[in-house]
Amino acid sequence: MSNKNFGFGTQIRKSPYFDSTVKWGATGFSVYNHMYIPRDFGNPEQNFWNLIERAILCDVAVERQVEITGPDAFKFVQLLTPRDLSKLSVGQCKYVLITNEQGGILNDPVLLRLAENHFWLSLADSDVLLWAQGVAVNSGLNVKITEPDVSPLQLQGPNSKEIMIKLFGESIEDIKYYWFKEYELDGIPLIISRTGWSSEFGYELFLKDGSRGNDLYEKIMSAGKEHGIDAGHTSSIRRIEGGMLSYHADADINTNPFELGFDRLVSLDNDINFIGKEALTKIKKNGIKRKQVGLIIDCKPLEGPNTTFWPIEDKGNKIGKVTSAVYSPRLKKNIALAMVNVENSEIGTDLEVLTHQGKFFAKIVEIPFYDPKKKIAIS
Repeated sequence: MSNKNFGFGTQIRKSPYFDSTVKWGATGFSVYNHMYIPRDFGNPEQNFWNLIERAILCDVAVERQVEITGPDAFKFVQLLTPRDLSKLSVGQCKYVLITNEQGGILNDPVLLRLAENHFWLSLADSDVLLWAQGVAVNSGLNVKITEPDVSPLQLQGPNSKEIMIKLFGESIEDIKYYWFKEYELDGIPLIISRTGWSSEFGYELFLKDGSRGNDLYEKIMSAGKEHGIDAGHTSSIRRIEGGMLSYHADADINTNPFELGFDRLVSLDNDINFIGKEALTKIKKNGIKRKQVGLIIDCKPLEGPNTTFWPIEDKGNKIGKVTSAVYSPRLKKNIALAMVNVENSEIGTDLEVLTHQGKFFAKIVEIPFYDPKKKIAIS
């Protein structure tokens, strides 16, 4: 589809960076949180190498923020997530799960604590604004829940630090992994965090004035020119290598945290109150029936990520599904995240996967596939 024929309507929002992404080569878009997201800059494999060798700038304004304020904001945020937030400091971020009464996952956002009773949930692809406003109605808690004018960009890759120093000075190095600070760039108000959906070293820049979107994008691209920056998109290759979830693919409302190995994100042994606690206590006691695993699929290199859930079989019996799969040019292997029956989930188990290219053997391996201790992202 050429740039001249995108055919965008008004019912789906454009990001504040839309014009710049088209200018810098976006050739295809998807829809995420009711907003267009650039998903193609011509060559996903080159985008991957750009990310891990230099730096890419990604428009992730689709990561909409749910802002929670008011005297009971902390208590309300704790109600939404099973993760214990008692040690969450102002200026800190945490990866959290939002669960419903059955313990199903509604979203897996990054939570930012801007002040004692001021929070943002930086969302994956589902309507948590509506969920939170609905929960608030009968909660008896004094909170205000809105969507602020905030649009994140991600600058990711090994050269991102030098680019950020050029833009903001050496104080940017003081931001620790999963912490953030407020900045201003030529009058553009920002919150900058050491986070990102890439498993690489990087930053997220939360723009607090949508009218300055293209201005900000161009300033970063200009500063990054000498450091080999490219306009890009979030890399399916790198996030699958890193075992990072994509909501609606690897998890959904029918997935519980224990199936994903997220026991550390569920606090059952204290008196914190959250939606789904009773259900998750029961699931923990009875044990899970499914489990997420990593797979190596033995076939020629996959052409792009999977667009459907591929059935997984053991001796002709369906025992699960591939949720995300892609060829890793670095590992020179087809790697996949999958959900399988617990009894078929041991490392080293041989299975069969029904791909769009035919049926192939696969082996269960440990995940993440690359840099399991996240040394790159934390460094």
